[in-house]
Amino acid sequence: MSTDSVQVERRCGQRFQLHLPLTLHVEGRTVHGYAQDVSSRGLFLFAETLIEAGTVVELTFTMPSEVTLAESMRVRARGRVLRTAPPLTGPASGMAVQLDSYQYLPSLECDATAELARIPAANSVRDAATS
Repeated sequence: MSTDSVQVERRCGQRFQLHLPLTLHVEGRTVHGYAQDVSSRGLFLFAETLIEAGTVVELTFTMPSEVTLAESMRVRARGRVLRTAPPLTGPASGMAVQLDSYQYLPSLECDATAELARIPAANSVRDAATS
């Protein structure tokens, strides 16, 4: 007899493993980060600052064509931080955000991709810390 616990998958939407630069707007501040995975109802992200669970945030990012099944589109989303994870290495803290609403933006609005490209992937932060 096995004592391994059985995990039940509670997610109802497809989850995409992506590395998307994003901007969080919270309590009058702008925080830069990146999403690690995205679904229609939420995402897990890493940011420069740890934001408390329960905090309402606004996110701006570009949804890639793999998700939209059309062209890449800028998105503004509102959501709530469900849980947080302090950084293991480097400055980035992890956060799960439940999305309450989102809207597609005109292509010229909020074009901050070049500015956001400076946030490294989790692996490169970890690699740099061990070097």
